[in-house]
Amino acid sequence: MAKAKEIAALLGSTTGVPETKIARLASIDDATADAVVFATDKAALALALGSTAGLILASAGSGAEDARVIETAAPRLAFARVYQAFFAPARLGYVHPTAIVEQGVTIGERCWIGPYAVLSSGVSLGSECRIEAGVTIYPGTTLGDRVTVKAGAVLGSTGFGFARDAATGEYIGFPQVGTLAIEDDVEIGANTTIDRGALGETRICKGAKIDNLVHIAHNCRIGRNVVIAAQTGISGSSVVEDGAILGGQVGIGEHATVGAGVILGGGAGVLSGKKMRGPGEVFWGRPARPLKEYLRDLARLKHR
Repeated sequence: MAKAKEIAALLGSTTGVPETKIARLASIDDATADAVVFATDKAALALALGSTAGLILASAGSGAEDARVIETAAPRLAFARVYQAFFAPARLGYVHPTAIVEQGVTIGERCWIGPYAVLSSGVSLGSECRIEAGVTIYPGTTLGDRVTVKAGAVLGSTGFGFARDAATGEYIGFPQVGTLAIEDDVEIGANTTIDRGALGETRICKGAKIDNLVHIAHNCRIGRNVVIAAQTGISGSSVVEDGAILGGQVGIGEHATVGAGVILGGGAGVLSGKKMRGPGEVFWGRPARPLKEYLRDLARLKHR
């Protein structure tokens, strides 16, 4: 529960919003007098104004003459901030009776450990982490504060590394004795797997958001505030720099680099050793290339 004026203050608004009590967030279609909604364009704003919503977050310069409207540069972002400040579930300390917590595990304050989770010896969790059902965390893994790991994820398992005997064709397991470091405010989706380093570390930097069914191999480095969509696979010793965005089913070869701010469209493939640079530039296709080039190639194929 929050007062409309409290929400306005959070968003830096000085408008005279009514003394409304807001009990929930809602879509415009589901809005009632106790709900806050957001509108990112004129059509959505018109629908919101016609609803009974108690509070409306709209784009700056909307021109709406309605006391319920709070204007903000990014209504969707503001809506998320309101959720986090007033409506997100509190992070409370809890360890489910079926969870396995081995000796030497460090668990910070207000961490939540779900059913059948396994925290192996030497694992370290910061404060306010949430480890959901069936998560397995191997030795040598360190989590910062406010890390969320969703059901079935596996962190710190051994990487896919072998040395081949050319004489016999036999593959011998290469040492996988490194570590995995996950920094603050990272979210890891359901059934995602992240390998430890072979001889060094794998690192997921602060604020990265990783979707379900993603695989990150040994010795990778994922930068700050990177977003990775489902079914993406990243091969060993690759780097994804700060602020990059990877669409669904992206494949990245080993020792590749995705530069800061680069966007890889869904299904894009990055060859081993390749460096994709250009903040804000979109790459698409297999092999990935700049979007204009990719679309030009598609047009040529169509007219053959």
